[in-house]
Amino acid sequence: MARVQSFKDSHLRKIAEILADAATHGELSLLFQQCSLVEQGGDPKWERILMALSSRQAQDRCGNNVVAFIQAALDPALFTGRKDVHENLCQRLNEVLSFNGLHIGNDGQLKPVKQASTISEAEQRAGRLQSELRRRHVHPDVLKFCRAELLQENYFHAVLEATKSLSEKIRQKSGLNGDAGELATTAFSLGKSGIPVLAFNSLQTETDKNEQKGLMNLFIGTFGAFRNVTAHGPKILWNMNEQDALDIFTLVSLLHRRLDDAVPTRRKP
Repeated sequence: MARVQSFKDSHLRKIAEILADAATHGELSLLFQQCSLVEQGGDPKWERILMALSSRQAQDRCGNNVVAFIQAALDPALFTGRKDVHENLCQRLNEVLSFNGLHIGNDGQLKPVKQASTISEAEQRAGRLQSELRRRHVHPDVLKFCRAELLQENYFHAVLEATKSLSEKIRQKSGLNGDAGELATTAFSLGKSGIPVLAFNSLQTETDKNEQKGLMNLFIGTFGAFRNVTAHGPKILWNMNEQDALDIFTLVSLLHRRLDDAVPTRRKP
């Protein structure tokens, strides 16, 4: 990354307070060694971090080593089995980093973004959406589309990418090509043989077959109402509020869960 402007003292303290939740005292010692940071004392973890980072920033006259430490502390490999913890730390940090024109992604890497002069509206949206969607226990494959860089588009691109993810999962499970409604029809239709490429149930009763048809139509309707509209229509003509986005993400979550349980049949694509 190019030269990073020094962080304000108040921002650096907030960063230290957040990162204190990312590691134990012992892990912090290893991180300091990894990042060539010299311990300056301090007792609570946040104070240890703050003093070490402040000293190095004053020496460097830039914030590059602060950035290096953040990336080391939030290396996704350190959070195996604790994905929610990692996402929460990144979300909290991004509210501070936005004032410095930076954003940390789920890959643990920082990148430049447009600097916020007030609390970033996009970050606020991302926080609200992720909090509400977690409360609803939505599928984890949906949460990744609630990032600030997508939500800067006023939900337009987030909804588009979320619905596109359904097509990708259908292709992966079925071996089919195609996209959107046509793909869903090919994958889930009973056809003349009465056997779909992907089955949502045992298809033994009329109720089972009706469920198969109903879910197929739900996929087709979702693609038609949201995937195709967002893919081919200009966003300025497609108004969507936060409640709409929440409901669509919840619907996409349901479809992801049903897809996870869908079983390939003996019918070849």
